Amino acid sequence: MHPALSASKQEQCGELIRALNDCHAKGFWHKITGGCNDVKLELNKCLRKERLERTARNAEKAANRHQGIRSARFFLV
Repeated sequence: MHPALSASKQEQCGELIRALNDCHAKGFWHKITGGCNDVKLELNKCLRKERLERTARNAEKAANRHQGIRSARFFLV
């Protein structure tokens, strides 16, 4: 399962999002018979990669923020 897809929010995956939307527009039968599975798999890989990169950036920012708090606490004691 993926989040609500927006090409503007998921910058790196915008092309795959548009391809999946185009595939879904081909109709219900095309969708349920697996016609969109390849595009969806590639989109899931792209979204996972984007999420892991975002998580790593956030962890790094948090570590820097915590380091600043620890060093400030040292000067207060």
